[in-house]
Amino acid sequence: MAHIHDKIDFTAEVFVVFKDRVLLRKHDKYKLWLSVGGHIELDEDPNQTAVREVKEEVGLDVRLVDADFVSEETENYIFGHNKELMPPRFLNRHRINENHEHVTMVYFGVAKTDNIKQGESELSDEVKWFSKEDMDDPIYGIKDSVRHYAKKALQELKGINY
Repeated sequence: MAHIHDKIDFTAEVFVVFKDRVLLRKHDKYKLWLSVGGHIELDEDPNQTAVREVKEEVGLDVRLVDADFVSEETENYIFGHNKELMPPRFLNRHRINENHEHVTMVYFGVAKTDNIKQGESELSDEVKWFSKEDMDDPIYGIKDSVRHYAKKALQELKGINY
């Protein structure tokens, strides 16, 4: 978890879908239900971060998906010194505390399986596959923004497999 700057960092997060469920994890520090993600390292692009964080935190292989992105071939196409990247589905800026902010690239992705294997260094209090109905249950206290992104991921990735 590299901090590139004291005031602001760039992060990538993924709303992972498997069949008709979306994966959320209860953040160990903030005790909030969030998607899977983390800081973009200096030697990574946001797509690499998104895939790496899902693997590290929950042990899943994920394929990033965007309806407007042509194909996986385009994702790996290199124009001279430029590599085409999957654009984030959403982009936001939010305050972490009074002194620090994140600019977050929000991706949607599909998993091969729903078999979660948390990494030893990335343990979460809870990890759960949520249905659309689960997200509306007040017992979980899911933030409006997280619920919005999660429902959009379920809607847009319906029927899309790894």
